[in-house]
Amino acid sequence: ERERMNRVTKRTWIMGLFLLVLLGGMMFFLWEYVTQAGEWVTFPGSPHVYNNANIGCGTVTDRSGNVLLDITEERTYSSDAATRQSTLHWLGDRKGYISASAVSHYAGKMAGFDLVSGVYDSSGEGGEMTLTLSARVQNAALDAMAGRKGTVGVYNYKTGEVLCALTTPTYDPDNVPDIASDTSGQYDGVYLNRFLQSTYVPGSIFKVVTTAAALDCVPDILDKTFTCYGAYEYGTEKVTCEKAHGTVTLKTALASSCNCAFAQIAELVGKKNMVKYVEQFGVTDSLSFDGVTTAEGNYDISNTAPVSFAWSCIGQHTDLINPARYMTFMGAIAGGGVGAEPYLVSEVRSGEEMTYEAKTKTTGRIMSQDVADQVRAYMRNNVQSVYGDWNFNGMNVCAKSGTSQLGGGQKSNAMFAGFVEDEQYPLAFIVVVENGGYGSATCVPVLSKVLAACKSVLDGE
Repeated sequence: ERERMNRVTKRTWIMGLFLLVLLGGMMFFLWEYVTQAGEWVTFPGSPHVYNNANIGCGTVTDRSGNVLLDITEERTYSSDAATRQSTLHWLGDRKGYISASAVSHYAGKMAGFDLVSGVYDSSGEGGEMTLTLSARVQNAALDAMAGRKGTVGVYNYKTGEVLCALTTPTYDPDNVPDIASDTSGQYDGVYLNRFLQSTYVPGSIFKVVTTAAALDCVPDILDKTFTCYGAYEYGTEKVTCEKAHGTVTLKTALASSCNCAFAQIAELVGKKNMVKYVEQFGVTDSLSFDGVTTAEGNYDISNTAPVSFAWSCIGQHTDLINPARYMTFMGAIAGGGVGAEPYLVSEVRSGEEMTYEAKTKTTGRIMSQDVADQVRAYMRNNVQSVYGDWNFNGMNVCAKSGTSQLGGGQKSNAMFAGFVEDEQYPLAFIVVVENGGYGSATCVPVLSKVLAACKSVLDGE
């Protein structure tokens, strides 16, 4: 009898243990469901949410409510051909060759999944996403680039809203060219979002970094002068300018973009400080927003000779910058040493529900107010004394141009970066025209058209 009771007791314990395991499994599943169900429903392979790795439901509009992409039935782009081209690298194409990662990042928010009712819209049409981009500004930039390769970026350095982030070359997704058979080079790199994924030799726009470093760490820099004879020698090697600039100050060296003066300024700053300030300013860091991460830049002066270090402070050597990140650096200077981080998606609605709303995030302080104010004054002087205020439709523009040497017989890239010093138009920008030649001559006409369009949009015209 005792043996039989022991067997019953043993079986009871086994059954109890089994029930505990079952209960534990059910609790684990319930926990996973509560915390992970949204991800299960909106996983990248979900045909209800994605199409060829791009967003596959809902409607995407620009900041003014213009429909850029409608996927309530099939993938329908804007009725305007220019808009289809200018926004392609943010919306993606039908075959997924161009990945619209920032928009697709919010696909789950568009579907509007919740734990009780599942997807809000059982029709599968999805919600509505509003971008910070302006189709009007994008199209102005596309027109101004006139078929040349590069990127144009403009954002509000107080809020972080990106008004313009054009990549060229591009194409019309409703009239796709035969890219595979093209031998002209017209579509080289067409699948690349240059604003996010490219890095460029900065050329003289990098002198803004060196200027800020010198202002912060060289005590008497404002009292110093530098003499340019057209070349500054390092034994058998040298840094050269296109002409002899004579005696210049830090301010006039920046305005005339004097390489020889900046070689001398580099010696005063020193290698250790340059590395420190490049890191502090974040100009070569990657930047993350809306689920995308930009390419990293480069500033490497390890084991460099003095002449190579000088060129690194001029924006050559092995220097590389990403356009989105450098635009953000310009925004921080404009904001007195603190700017806003950029973002592209303003809000997402699913039915009556607001499922996502962007919030402004700051860069944190990257330089002192005094240094930022001094750099801003110098960049304002560049426009007043060199580039010309008349180019910018009455806007107080502060900027620096760059002509970045590429070597190998290639024509230089044209670069232009800066910001608008205006409470009504708090815009920072970068323009890159690949193989465009001289920075200001090539980029100022582009920027002029783009800023005029920005002004009209912000004025509500």
